Amino acid sequence: MTSVTKQKIAFTILGGITVLVALPVLLIVGVIVKHGLGAISWEFLSTAPSDGMREGGIFPAIVGTCCLVVTAVVVAVPLGVFAAIFLNEYAGDNWLTRLVRLAIINLAGVPSVVYGLFGLGLFVVVLKFGASILAGGLTLALMNLPVIVTASKEALDAVPQTFREVSLSLGVSKWKTIRHLVLPNAIPGILTGIILEVSRAAGETAPILFTAAAFYLPGLPQSIFSQVMALPSHLYAISTQVPNISLETRYGTALVLLALVFIVNSFAIFLRARLRAKRRW
Repeated sequence: MTSVTKQKIAFTILGGITVLVALPVLLIVGVIVKHGLGAISWEFLSTAPSDGMREGGIFPAIVGTCCLVVTAVVVAVPLGVFAAIFLNEYAGDNWLTRLVRLAIINLAGVPSVVYGLFGLGLFVVVLKFGASILAGGLTLALMNLPVIVTASKEALDAVPQTFREVSLSLGVSKWKTIRHLVLPNAIPGILTGIILEVSRAAGETAPILFTAAAFYLPGLPQSIFSQVMALPSHLYAISTQVPNISLETRYGTALVLLALVFIVNSFAIFLRARLRAKRRW
């Protein structure tokens, strides 16, 4: 068997595996679009639920989801990036830093319900934030922090070491080298972690059920200490706790959540592609 034949077989196998992975996702999205598209209207997107959430729209849930995601991103991204800079650029390779890296990896696999219980105990009860945007956003930030740190560290580590050596040899301080040379070249990889965070934060149900979500709130939040409706918890509520609600409404809510995540991710992916195109290595 020639190398060309082996290569074709390998490509065929990899292509088949890709199709097997993508097909279930496409089927799920297709079913949601098919059953939920009929529910999408301006009234559905711009009004509050009514008649025990059997009528009306999901506007408060959309606003609540955006508030929670923005809070999580604002908190998690700076902390995650600075932690990654310290671990990759300043911390030495010793038992303590290896232990911290191992802990970060392990924290990324902790179930979201555990983070929800932790957020309930710390932010809601101990710090007395109550069930609020702040408590929910901080819980989501903690949950996504390991992903941000890991992605940012890998992005920083991918920047060639020669960049640092040349900059330092010219007399530039280490912090200025990181700030003006290493970090700009690592931003596309860091954005990958942010994309993953936004997707997970927008779709998580368990953490916000414990820390932020309300069953029914027709009004919009007044501050970061307000309780909110959110699309994941609202979808859970209307699917399990509200009788006689149309299937179209349930799928329509799921479709809006998917569309919201898709729009945010598409913007981030476009920005990442633009930044990668400007990179010179």
